[in-house]
Amino acid sequence: MELVEGVELSGAVSLETALNYAGQIADALEAAHGKSITHRDLKPANIKITPQGIVKVLDFGVAKMGESTPDSNATLTMGATVAGMVMGTPGYMAPEQARGQAIDKRADIWAFGIVLWELLTGRRLFAGETVSDAFAT
Repeated sequence: MELVEGVELSGAVSLETALNYAGQIADALEAAHGKSITHRDLKPANIKITPQGIVKVLDFGVAKMGESTPDSNATLTMGATVAGMVMGTPGYMAPEQARGQAIDKRADIWAFGIVLWELLTGRRLFAGETVSDAFAT
């Protein structure tokens, strides 16, 4: 595994920097999704910025390999997890993910939107004192 030197993505940044980072994150997700991999836990803590300004999406520990369906380019979860199992971080999960339903790359795109919002505002979009609070907002 590569040792990634750098800082964790956090706080508000300029619009120009946010768009730069967002483009790199989108490229990383596109590469993963192109291999039928859904990250399932995209959040600022899993994104590092190297001293050279290169974005690295990390921690594919709960990622899922999927297979393409004939009628879409979506990836379906399969394998060791079972229906109803919730994987990910509250506050970044798409609604279907939080419900334990089958997810695909669109769940990563949902989390990407939240990460971008947080880059622009410096605040959590869905925050709460408890996990239930984060799901309820």
